[in-house]
Amino acid sequence: MEDCLFCKIIKGEVPSNKVYEDEEILAFHDIKPSAPIHILVIPKKHITSLAHMEKEDEAIIGKIYSVINKIAEDEGFKQDGYRVVVNCGKNGGQTVMHLHFHILAGKQFGEKIA
Repeated sequence: MEDCLFCKIIKGEVPSNKVYEDEEILAFHDIKPSAPIHILVIPKKHITSLAHMEKEDEAIIGKIYSVINKIAEDEGFKQDGYRVVVNCGKNGGQTVMHLHFHILAGKQFGEKIA
C-alpha cells in the first residue's frame, strides 16, 4: 500500500524507534503515546484491520501475541502488567488502516477502557 504510513515505516521510508523486528513483524514506540510505555506491533504484510484478516493470517496474529509477550519481558514491564488494544475500523477508533496492536504499560489502568 503506497500511501500506508506503517508500510512506509516497514520500508524504512519513515523513521521509527524500533524495539523488535523479524521477517514478519515490526514493533516500535508510538510517536503520540497514551501511556508511559506505548509500543505498536504490526505485521509486515499489509492487513487493513482484523475485519480484513484472512485464514492464512491466523498464524501471524498468533505470533504477534508471542512477540508482545517477548517485548514485555525484554522491556521490563511483563511483571507489572500491561494492556493490549486493537482498534478495528473507523468506529472502533482505528486511525491508521494497517492492523496494529497497542501495548500500553508503565501505569496502572482502571477498568474503563478509553
